[in-house]
Amino acid sequence: MRLRQIEVFHAVYSSGSMTGAAAMLSVSQPSVSKVLAHAEQQLGYLLFDRVKGKLVPTPEAHRLFAHVSTVYRDVARLRHIAENLRSGDSGRIRVSVTPAFGLEVLPQAVATFRDKHVDTVFEIETLHLDQMNEALLESRMEIGIAFDPSKTPGINEQSLATSRFVVLASPSVDFGDRKVLRATDLCGHPFIALNSRGPLGRSLSNYLAAVEPHLNIVTWLETYHVAKELVAQGVGVTITDEVTARSGDTSRVQILPLDPELRFDIKVLSLVAVPLSIATQNFIKHLGNIINEFLDD
Repeated sequence: MRLRQIEVFHAVYSSGSMTGAAAMLSVSQPSVSKVLAHAEQQLGYLLFDRVKGKLVPTPEAHRLFAHVSTVYRDVARLRHIAENLRSGDSGRIRVSVTPAFGLEVLPQAVATFRDKHVDTVFEIETLHLDQMNEALLESRMEIGIAFDPSKTPGINEQSLATSRFVVLASPSVDFGDRKVLRATDLCGHPFIALNSRGPLGRSLSNYLAAVEPHLNIVTWLETYHVAKELVAQGVGVTITDEVTARSGDTSRVQILPLDPELRFDIKVLSLVAVPLSIATQNFIKHLGNIINEFLDD
């Protein structure tokens, strides 16, 4: 099938009619009918049965659509890439970060970088890791900043810093004279648990596997800074990454280290096949310095 035939078949199958397909593709209905008929002629079988004026996909069409959908998504991605490359600018830095970095670290890095590079324009998106990889592969973003990301084909990883998990508790929680906590020390307190969908969550889940049956879990959630606010509101204690723990207002929580430590890498992600602009490379170095200074305070 030719690309135009794939587009028409996808539109007819998705909309359920020639009229709907024509509207999706911004062409005339006779044009859709002609391309579809030509595709069926080349394939040697019908893609749709005409039943009482309606188009009903044939069994062959159902099977073909599963594969056509993949091709269609790839073509759409190619168009995104072409458009994004056309609008590229060496003075424009397109960066995506996981939510934890958007609270304080990235704003600080952007502000201090622009003090010396006043003509630099930033495009920033706050994304979860799977969305970040998609944005990079589509060339919508140049770089992504994430905690301990999984390996993804076509995406390069560069370590910026190493961080760790810490315990968060409200100031009213009494751990006695303990300044460093073990996971077992949390079993007597209401516990706010983070899900294990991402690499960081899986690492923490493995760390807590031995004590999890003894934890008094009162809340499950996905976003670490929400867990921090729940701690500040007195809902319970939690374990979170140090960047989230130290971002924003820390007066309403106490931050305590874990023993043994659970550490992870902070990495910058970029496309293997696309060289980074000089402006972006300079920003990566600057961001690494900001992160390390932030964690050393």
